[in-house]
Amino acid sequence: MSDSLTPTKVFKSLADENRILMMLLIAREQELCVCELICALEESQPKVSRHLAQLRTCGLLADRRQGQWVYYRLHPELPAWVREVLVTTLQANHEWLNTSAKRLDAMGDRPLRLATCC
Repeated sequence: MSDSLTPTKVFKSLADENRILMMLLIAREQELCVCELICALEESQPKVSRHLAQLRTCGLLADRRQGQWVYYRLHPELPAWVREVLVTTLQANHEWLNTSAKRLDAMGDRPLRLATCC
């Protein structure tokens, strides 16, 4: 995994605003469903799914299916340097992430959130 995730590949993948927002929200929450990201970003399902597919194909995200829903998390074999970049970016950019995080938080905690969207 670490051989395939070069800095160029990682930073190209994160260069899109929606993709970096998704990565930071997933890093913050540990795991998010497509519908949660749709709500947080106020984007369409096809657009969110397309970006998630790019991040998964690159090797930054892993997914799991539960019924008709797909949940995304940081890839378990992500190199430490990539995790550090994400954690540092998350910690330093609460204001920038604030609007999307508030939308996600407004959905409630995970059990309530699951009932409303999944």
